[in-house]
Amino acid sequence: MTKHPAIFLDRDGTLIDDVGYIQHSSEVSFYPFTFEALSLLQEYFLLFIITNQSGIAKGITTESEVSAVNNYIVNALKEQGIDIYEVFCCPHNTEDYCECKKPKTYFIDKAQQLYNIDLSRSFIIGDHPSDIQCGLNAGISPVYLLTGHGQKHLNEIDADTVICSDILEASKYIILKNNQI
Repeated sequence: MTKHPAIFLDRDGTLIDDVGYIQHSSEVSFYPFTFEALSLLQEYFLLFIITNQSGIAKGITTESEVSAVNNYIVNALKEQGIDIYEVFCCPHNTEDYCECKKPKTYFIDKAQQLYNIDLSRSFIIGDHPSDIQCGLNAGISPVYLLTGHGQKHLNEIDADTVICSDILEASKYIILKNNQI
C-alpha cells in the first residue's frame, strides 16, 4: 500500500486571519494567498487542518459554532478546488492536560493510521511555537509562518526552524524541497 505525504495546517493565523475566538462564518477572512498555496500543495500532498480551539473549554464558543466555522472553511476551499481530507479540532484548555492539543501528536498519529501517511515526507505549517513543536514531536518537518501570531512568537522559535512570511512562500519552499527528496 502506497504511503502518502501530508501537510498538516494550522487554521487561525495560517489559512485565515486570526481574529480571536471565531463564533460565526461571517468572521472568517481567508488570506489572499491561501487558495493558491493550497492548490499548489495538494498536487503533491494530502491536506489536513489541525486546530486548537480552547475557546470551547473557556465557554467563549461552542463545539457546534466551531464545527460550523470549520465546515464553512472546508466548503470555501472545496469551491476553489481544494480538498481537505479531515479537520482535527482540540476543544481543550492547556490545563485540561488532554492528549489532543498541539504540541501533542494525537491528530497526526490518527491521520497516519487512517490515511497511511508517510511522516518522513510530511510537513506541518503554523504560526505558533506549538505547531512547530508538534511537528518535531511527530517527526515531520515544521514550517513557521510570520502571519497571525508569528511575529509575536518569533523569539521563541529555534534558529534552525524554516521560517516563511506566509503560506504561499511556505508552499513554494515545501514543493521545492519535495522535488529534491
